[in-house]
Amino acid sequence: MSDLHHPQTRMTQQRSVILEELRKLDTHPTADELYQIVRLRLPRISLGTVYRNLVFLTESGQIMRLESAGNTNRFDANMQPHQHVRCVCCGAIADIFPPVMAPETDRIHVPGFARILQSRIEYDGLCEKCAAAKASEEAAAYYPNSA
Repeated sequence: MSDLHHPQTRMTQQRSVILEELRKLDTHPTADELYQIVRLRLPRISLGTVYRNLVFLTESGQIMRLESAGNTNRFDANMQPHQHVRCVCCGAIADIFPPVMAPETDRIHVPGFARILQSRIEYDGLCEKCAAAKASEEAAAYYPNSA
């Protein structure tokens, strides 16, 4: 039996819908957020099925899992080379195009490591909504009676 017809590797309807819905988004949803969207098309789908399919799609190189310490994993169907910026206040994520050149890893030697396989560049930032909210808070602090 070829890999294409093996149940673990074939494109099931559920997997296809999950991938279609993820490709429509530029918000880098969590598995839970994507589950809520996919349920509109597949009301009987379970959260576990969404998780398993996201793992498969990630491992097969069809989508990316964005991991950040202490934050929920998010998913991205845009496989073009790019980086991300994450809002430090609300956690919103945006794509950075064109990507910034990653540093060379060939010349880096670290004791205890045979080699460095890859590097990633990820940015922390402040989205426009959070920046506006902070500006309003600061203005209120400086001018408390202006409201």
